[in-house]
Amino acid sequence: MVRYSKWISLLAFLLLLGACFMPWTFHADINKTFNAFFTEKNMYGKPGKLLLILAGITTACSFMKLLWLKRTAFLAGGLNVAYAIKNFLLFGSCYRGYCPEKQIGLYLMLLSSILIFIMAFLPEGNAKKVEEQKN
Repeated sequence: MVRYSKWISLLAFLLLLGACFMPWTFHADINKTFNAFFTEKNMYGKPGKLLLILAGITTACSFMKLLWLKRTAFLAGGLNVAYAIKNFLLFGSCYRGYCPEKQIGLYLMLLSSILIFIMAFLPEGNAKKVEEQKN
């Protein structure tokens, strides 16, 4: 699995990209469906932008062989998972006695963010060899 970690990370990034355009929640009280780029009166913002930027950094760093980029992938991946959990809780939470209906995009967003973070822990290649080659 370590051998294919960067490719799994790329596929998870593409899954995240698709999940951002899928419906996340359906709000029957206003009869609207929210996703990563649309909320009523921009109430929840546009979390898809930051999710895709952080996931893109993590995925791009997994293709590089420099040690500091591998460490950057840990940071960006951790921030991405934390932001994904925050959005999962924010979009799926109840307000004023009403609970929105969670859609498939919200679950795929969380799953793909976690998968990208896990793949950051499985970098291809040996970091010691890369460091020794630098010296």
